[in-house]
Amino acid sequence: MDDIKRIVLTGGPCAGKTSALVRVIEHFSGMGYKVFCIPEVPTMFTQAGMNYLTKNPDLFYEGEKATLEIQLALEEKFMRMARACTSPAVIVCDRGAMDISAYMTPEMWTDITRAVGVTTEELRDQRYDAVLHLVSAADGAEQYYTIANNAARNEKADEEGLRIARMLDKKVIEAWTGHPHLRVINNDEDFDRKLNRVVKEIANVLELPQPIEEERKYIVEIIGELPQNTPSDITQTYLVAEPGCEVRLRRRAFGNKYVNVHTTKKRLSDTQELVTERQLSNNIYRSMLQQADPYRQTIRKRRHSFVWKGQYFELDTYLEPVNNLTILETRGIQHHDDVRFPPFLRVLEDITGNKRYYNYNLALR
Repeated sequence: MDDIKRIVLTGGPCAGKTSALVRVIEHFSGMGYKVFCIPEVPTMFTQAGMNYLTKNPDLFYEGEKATLEIQLALEEKFMRMARACTSPAVIVCDRGAMDISAYMTPEMWTDITRAVGVTTEELRDQRYDAVLHLVSAADGAEQYYTIANNAARNEKADEEGLRIARMLDKKVIEAWTGHPHLRVINNDEDFDRKLNRVVKEIANVLELPQPIEEERKYIVEIIGELPQNTPSDITQTYLVAEPGCEVRLRRRAFGNKYVNVHTTKKRLSDTQELVTERQLSNNIYRSMLQQADPYRQTIRKRRHSFVWKGQYFELDTYLEPVNNLTILETRGIQHHDDVRFPPFLRVLEDITGNKRYYNYNLALR
């Protein structure tokens, strides 16, 4: 079959990937999908005798190069099998190619990708339809952190191990930053909600109708220094669309790199909507700007994305058409009391569900 979706499930140590994979297989198999799960290659190599902590630089280089080569080869073989299926199929990768880059210097990663004949842009931006990052339990859910379920894990369950796990978690997020469908899945006191969020995000990628959910949003004031974060500049333009349908172009700039995404939201009922996303080249993006809705202005905002106490936040400071407005959003959190607000932000107003602050309405002329 055509249009096989390839999805990466990644995250820091003890993030719940194994449990999430089980939930994904059960859920989508029950819906009639053939679910192919590509195993984590570094774990395979470790069990076969590879020591990623070796002090031998040549062995480390050859091991990491082989890890990337086998990762790509496995994905291609499973893609062929998926295309041979008569029922709908989806491929879920237990980690993807860019995870490998988080465990070495940028210089070595450049050497290895050149030797393999690929580029970072190909592996990060073009190879996978979605990347779902589960935040490590070491960040915000320390009481659940354990190494008992993975004998190959090197991070111990002590303070130093937790620090290393948090650092790796952030390095993996940074490695994938720039992918048009990177979703960071928060920790939650209710682990089941974390797993359900994974299922929901995959369902979105497969373009299945989803229940409408309001993400928690707040008007805030910045009163301290932001932690390590990923900054980006967002330009959002709404296009002419049929009634009941919202179509937008979003350009997200990370320095000199642009990620363009075309999104369509179609309301199917009072409780369900269908969301589709497509990445666009710069030329197609510029061409589609000609379809801009004349009744709506372009939105420009500065975004800082960060993880705090196991929860993923997006902090948007609006520049146009409104200013003096900063909105904090956290995904996958259902109740106000569950939000762990960072101390460097002061919450001024809970605007969850307030349509006045929807981007679609802020853009109205």
